[in-house]
Amino acid sequence: MQSLWNDTEAATFGTDLLGQRVYTSRLLGRNPALVLHGGGNTSVKVTERDFFGDSVNLCYVKGSGWDLGTIEREGFSPVRLDALIKMSKLATMSDEDMVLQQRAAMTNPNAPAASIEAILHAILPFRFVDHSHANAIAALTCNADGEARVKEVFGSRVIIVPYFMPGFILAKTIADLIVGRDLRAEGIQGMVLLKHGLFTFDDDARKSYELHIEMVTQAEEYLATRSAGFQPSEATISEDLLSLAKLRQAVSKHRGFPQITRLNASPEAVGYASLPNVATFGTRGPLTPDHSIRTKRAPAFISDDIDASVQAFANDYQAYFDRNASGQTKLDTAPRFALWPNHGIVSFGDTLKDANIVADIAESTAATVALGEAVGGWEPLPESDIFAIEYWDLEQAKLRKGPARKVHQGKIAIVTGCAAGIGFAIAESLAEQGAQVVGLDIDKDIPDIMKKIGGIGIVVNLTEDQPVQDAIDFTVRQFGGIDIVVSNAGIFPKNDYLDAMAQTDWDRTIMINLTSHQKLMNKVIPFVKAGIDASIIFVGSRNFKAPGPGASAYSCSKAALTQLCRVAALELAPNKIRVNIVHPDAVFDTKLWTPEALQKSATRYGMTVEEYKTKNLMKVEIKSKDIGNMVSAMASPLFSKVTGAQIPVDGGNDRVI
Repeated sequence: MQSLWNDTEAATFGTDLLGQRVYTSRLLGRNPALVLHGGGNTSVKVTERDFFGDSVNLCYVKGSGWDLGTIEREGFSPVRLDALIKMSKLATMSDEDMVLQQRAAMTNPNAPAASIEAILHAILPFRFVDHSHANAIAALTCNADGEARVKEVFGSRVIIVPYFMPGFILAKTIADLIVGRDLRAEGIQGMVLLKHGLFTFDDDARKSYELHIEMVTQAEEYLATRSAGFQPSEATISEDLLSLAKLRQAVSKHRGFPQITRLNASPEAVGYASLPNVATFGTRGPLTPDHSIRTKRAPAFISDDIDASVQAFANDYQAYFDRNASGQTKLDTAPRFALWPNHGIVSFGDTLKDANIVADIAESTAATVALGEAVGGWEPLPESDIFAIEYWDLEQAKLRKGPARKVHQGKIAIVTGCAAGIGFAIAESLAEQGAQVVGLDIDKDIPDIMKKIGGIGIVVNLTEDQPVQDAIDFTVRQFGGIDIVVSNAGIFPKNDYLDAMAQTDWDRTIMINLTSHQKLMNKVIPFVKAGIDASIIFVGSRNFKAPGPGASAYSCSKAALTQLCRVAALELAPNKIRVNIVHPDAVFDTKLWTPEALQKSATRYGMTVEEYKTKNLMKVEIKSKDIGNMVSAMASPLFSKVTGAQIPVDGGNDRVI
């Protein structure tokens, strides 16, 4: 481990103490082997003038909800130092009172809530305090001989603290350990909290940070010596995307919501998941107790029977809850990540962000647990201590602060023909309601177009078999499954009467407007059967019921597409998959309808452009977004018992009605 300190970069954060604190906090946060997703905390003690001009001693401590890797000045909470010191001298203090009094002692009420370890930072008699959950410290201390190892590596440079709950109890314990001592005179430069993490401190920002780097490096070197000769498993990597989708389906049912699923099939992940006895040592407990909030106590272990494996995890979690609960409300029984031999490590989350966070933690956990097991045995905290953190209301409150759940959150949608117009509006509406959208289109700009809505675009000729299969496989490999399919791709050929139409125009229209949809169904249905509340929606046209002269190819293709929808609804109903079709008409806010084309058509009908755009029974303009919102609704629980339906969005057409 190397120091990342750079004088030029440090200068950009300012020379004041808080600026230095921001910089070295970010240096810690840059290294995932030290800090992951909100873990760790830092502080600096300063003297400032308050609003009234009086001098006040403050402890600026990392605020709740901020990540060290990206923290700004406003991410630190200014708490009166004397108030924190007084709290440390109390005999007891509830979590609720601690949070309330820390908030009351802040000089800026708009700042975030101070870290639950603010009292601990305050009582350490150094200006800068750095705390991480370093992987190497976990591997060093999660062992029956953890304390002896710490003494062997660090000697008398550190205070060794047995595990206690973070917050007041831990702060009070350490206050009792250091009362009456001169830590500087003793040469104390840090603290190792067994099975928790590392603290370093100094009056200089750089020295405190680099002490952290130095001590973690010492732990790494010790472990490297002890693990000499350890060889990770070289398992054969096997890909089974349909089984991945079924695993996601099983986990989602236990979670109660669809889950975005990330598969780490790297050689390292597959090797770890395939280690002998990993089902035993890999499920003993998390890398650090804080991780249990996002990962639960342990991962699931997946055997050949996926449903049975997920059910076994649920049963084990229920038993774990029953053994440790004392009035708490049980959380869901779904795993947050799973070890899948010969396939890798699979992570689950309500959103892509959540799944990625779990994936990062799972990857870090795998590397550290394997090392810990190799150097004498991985022995994390007892489950009762893990339970106390997992069900600690202060930690659960962090998860409850998230935004309200969206209709399609956790769902994966494929939308074809979505580079513009109706297709883009559909993709946008689904994304706005929380779906992870993959757009397929022949337009070379589709990747950039989908980025606008947070989706992924793939250039695909939908009439070609292998590219379609590749796009479906990519979607499942990337997110774990497919729940919503919107088959929208189509063309509107030039108007020609039957006796004047070129055969190539007919063939091309049928191929794109009908056969490409059939090809998509052939390849995507096996995955949709493993989807969550799955729905397939076709985009038809008013022309299927009210054709016009010169539009034979278009009208016939849409009529046949409607029939394809009806057959699919019949075939997939036993699988609880809904199949419906929407029939738009006169949607003019697309690339097809230029101002010139609109004027030409309006003139042909003897209308103004505005009259032409509202030439339906309700005299309303139909826009692409209207179709997008309708399709999003059709894929939602609102239509949970509707299949085989043909829904017009046309403002009312007398010929159809």
